[in-house]
Amino acid sequence: MRAEISFGKSLIGILFVGLAAASCTTTSKPAATAANTKTKQGQAAKVTFNYTAKDRECLQRAMYFESQHSDEDGYMAVGTVVMNRLTSGAYPPSICGVVAQKRQFAPGVMTREVKPQAETELATAADAILIKGARHPAVRDAMFFHTDGLKFPYDNMHYVTVAGGNAFYEKRDANGTLETPPPLPSYEVAMNYVPGESMLPPQFEALIPSAVPVPLPAPDPMATASTGQMRIVAPVTSPETSVEPEPGMPIAIPIPRPAYDSVMLGESLPANGG
Repeated sequence: MRAEISFGKSLIGILFVGLAAASCTTTSKPAATAANTKTKQGQAAKVTFNYTAKDRECLQRAMYFESQHSDEDGYMAVGTVVMNRLTSGAYPPSICGVVAQKRQFAPGVMTREVKPQAETELATAADAILIKGARHPAVRDAMFFHTDGLKFPYDNMHYVTVAGGNAFYEKRDANGTLETPPPLPSYEVAMNYVPGESMLPPQFEALIPSAVPVPLPAPDPMATASTGQMRIVAPVTSPETSVEPEPGMPIAIPIPRPAYDSVMLGESLPANGG
């Protein structure tokens, strides 16, 4: 009997030790799973926006003319507003589209001359925003500003900072909720440079003729009889038809659109309309 009791105690002890070991093994798994989940969240995909050399110039123009040619602090504040608008989804989907939008930024922002002495500092600020993802920390979610010192009787203007001679504000209701779509934080944004592309909004494209008359070349006096009988045939537009121009008939050829710098805005924009 004692042997049976002893054996029973030994068996219970073995089972207890096994369960304890199993419980230790199972408790470590949730911690590993949580760590993996946190890693996956930290590697979330960014929202990518394309920009061109012209977009970079548009950003610099907005920073320069809207900050009253001030300094890097003023440049970064205006540049942050441009990026906030771009990433909010409530404004045009390109930097030039945001800056050139009617009745939003300073008049002549797309055409006036930028002083050469400001170009180095402007380029540094633009690269910080586009390449490094920098933002003015005090601007936060602001997408609006006006000249500092002005007063308006609106209750939804939530001011966040003053920089470059401008007062920056968010539009919030009485409960403090943004009245506009919130912009993406910089760490969720990836800017992709696209060389040689135009992101100019359609309303600023120039209307030019798609074809110009070009005279046919004079016959070659050294041509042989066989080549003298050849006729110039226009490009075939369909398998069934072909067009043969008469001698001296002009040929239509496409020409590229002019550079963006030659495009002039059709109407002026009010000052300090950020």
